Order: sequence, then structure tokens, then C-alpha cells
Amino acid sequence: MIIGIDIGSTTTKAVSIDGGRVIHKIKTKASDAVTSATGAFGKMIVENGIKMGSIDRIMITGAGAGKIRDDLFGIPTGMADEIQSIGIGGIFLAGRDNIIITNIGTGTVFIDARRGGISHLGGSGVGGGTILGLAKRLLNVSDFNGIMALAEKGRLNQVDLLLEDIMETDLSFLGRESTASNFAKMLDTAQSEDIALGIINMVYQVIGMLSVFAAKSKNTDKVVVTGNGSNNSIGKKIFTAITGMYQVEFEYPAGAEYTTAIGAGLKPVS
Repeated sequence: MIIGIDIGSTTTKAVSIDGGRVIHKIKTKASDAVTSATGAFGKMIVENGIKMGSIDRIMITGAGAGKIRDDLFGIPTGMADEIQSIGIGGIFLAGRDNIIITNIGTGTVFIDARRGGISHLGGSGVGGGTILGLAKRLLNVSDFNGIMALAEKGRLNQVDLLLEDIMETDLSFLGRESTASNFAKMLDTAQSEDIALGIINMVYQVIGMLSVFAAKSKNTDKVVVTGNGSNNSIGKKIFTAITGMYQVEFEYPAGAEYTTAIGAGLKPVS
């Protein structure tokens, strides 16, 4: 059995892999990388009754991986490159190669994943961390569930300048309800719910359009979405709207938030 651990900047995810199958998945949070890694490992074995002797190795990746310099609990522990891990995990979850991956975490990374090679197309500092930071400053809300609850009741026309505000007709294939400029309207009547929706809308529109550019640069019309941000219900609606405009489809494989940990666990040992 192999334990793959992805130490993120906010959340650590771990998976157990046996015989090429993902058996268990867990998430945890801690203030530092060592506590995150050992806590995730401990939670994995305790909650699932895993015997230490059945674990062949531990593979660690993510933002905090560099802080782990020795074997954990006497088990051979290796490091896996994060970009390679996302690519390997994305191929595994998608069930095919030659894919473009948009991995949404604190920031966002775009990857061209092929069995012959995995390459980093680019990235953006816009991601889940952007939503949390802006909401904390603008709304005094730092809990993601709280932000989502507000946004579900928001009205985008209170904060965004829409095409209907400046044009009498559609613009090419863009409907009049499309955003012309994020936060450019910002009415005095805008409520916290409207601002919360505006923040999420801005982040996912940026990510969605960068995904379209990445896909078209590789002559494909599909993008596999992974990472914590792949489960955002509002974000998915925004991506669906982008699909309607640019004919690039977004796919959300089951277990997508564990992609990097899975890829680390599946990485061949050199």
C-alpha cells in the first residue's frame, strides 16, 4: 500500500492506494507542514484501521512538501513534483491521457497531461485564496461555506457592469446579460450577498477564460477541472455559461479534489 499526501497551503489531503486503486481519502487542516503531514497520515491509518506494516511507502507533494526531510514513522518517504502529480492524478481520474487540466486551489495551474510527458502551461494567482481574501476584507467573512451561502442569494447586476448596461443588443455571441467589467457597476444598493457573488463570479470567469485559452492552444475542446475549487456549485454554473459561448467543455471527475495526492501516490519510484 502507498499513502499519497498533498500538503496544500490551507488543506492537506491524503489517499491510500493499493493495487493501482484508490482505497481511502481524507482531508485535514493544520498550521504547519509537518503537523499537516503527520496528522493526515495518522487520521488515515486510525480511521481506516490500516496496519503500519502494510504500508510500503509514503509519497508527499504540495506547497509544504519541502519541509518534510526525513522518513515519516520509519516508513520510506519520497517527494513527488506537484505539477507531475497533478498530471498523473488527472490522467488517472479522467481515464485517458492527452488532457488539459485546470487545477483550482489557492491559486490555479494549467497543465498539459500526456503519458509521454506532463508540462506546465501556466498559472494564475487567482483562485480559492482570492475569494477568501477579498471576502474577508470586503465582507468580514472568512468561512468558505459562509461566502457561498451569501453568494447563492446575490444579484450580479448590482456589482458587475453588464453588456445590457451599455448596449441595446447582443454583442456577437455574447448575450446582454454577459459581464462587460467585473465590479465596474458597484451600486450603492449592493448588499453583502451581491458582493459575495461578484467575487466568485470574477474568479471563475478569469479561470474559465484562461482554461479556454489553454485548451484552444492545444487544439482540444475539453478541460478536466481538479483541485478544491472543482466542487464549487456557482463556479460550475459560470463554466457552463463559458461552454455555451466558446464550446469548450469542463469535466469534473469524481474525487477531483484529491487529484494531486493521487498522482503523488501513483508516481513511479525512480
